[in-house]
Amino acid sequence: MSLRGKTLFITGASRGIGLAIGLRAARDGANVAIAAKTTDPNPKLPGTIFSAAKEIEAAGGKALALQCDIRFEDQVQAAVAKTVETFGGIDILVNNASAINLTTTEATDMKRYDLMHQINTRGTFLVTKTCIPHLRKAAAGGGNAHVLNISPPLNMETRWFAPHVAYTMAKFGMSMCVLGHAGEFKRDGIGVNALWPRTAIATAAVQNLLGGEQAIKGSRKPEIMADAAYAIFTKSSREATGNFYVDDEVLAAAGKTDLAEYAVTPGAPLIPDFFV
Repeated sequence: MSLRGKTLFITGASRGIGLAIGLRAARDGANVAIAAKTTDPNPKLPGTIFSAAKEIEAAGGKALALQCDIRFEDQVQAAVAKTVETFGGIDILVNNASAINLTTTEATDMKRYDLMHQINTRGTFLVTKTCIPHLRKAAAGGGNAHVLNISPPLNMETRWFAPHVAYTMAKFGMSMCVLGHAGEFKRDGIGVNALWPRTAIATAAVQNLLGGEQAIKGSRKPEIMADAAYAIFTKSSREATGNFYVDDEVLAAAGKTDLAEYAVTPGAPLIPDFFV
């Protein structure tokens, strides 16, 4: 199964995991709508919607750069409408945009709390809600319609909540969308799943917030998430739904167990990710 001619709407796709997923789809000749906020280069956050679009096109896909803050319903509606107008529909939604702030309760500024919940949980819900009519249409036409949330398994353990309860609540909200939407839209043939990395991934968030260069050395490249996402997108959306996938398990099921190519620093000890 190929993604040639299929349309992906990816939030937060100007860099990191979102961009990597777009690039993997582009190699098949997919259409990729890049829905993100960054239009001007930032030294701490490399990549804009325009630079991402150039990379997508260079990889063999068609790109649509969309400035979109998923906290605002009008912006989401406009971005989805432009995608449908440009490419004729939406086959796959990737809810990748996310905010992170690893603070204890007393150290959590309520503006930061609100930002995480507005982007992670509410934003994911809003973008999914807005894309559903188009995904339903794709599935009804015999297509493979998928929603993939970059969010963790719902492991309700104190150790994942106690150090940063505000972030965990916001991130688990994305996963609760998977649990609910997989059941709600199963009859429509829309597959709704979560994907989460086993280890830290070399992204701007890890570099800037979770330990700098040392954390990057113990990370895997975003391409492992892209390859796992591709494996999910090429499954039947009517059969593969309601799953909380972990990247290495997806690749192992597809027959790939040697993951050395994904290491940022070959041989370096890998840093486990949260929630797994």
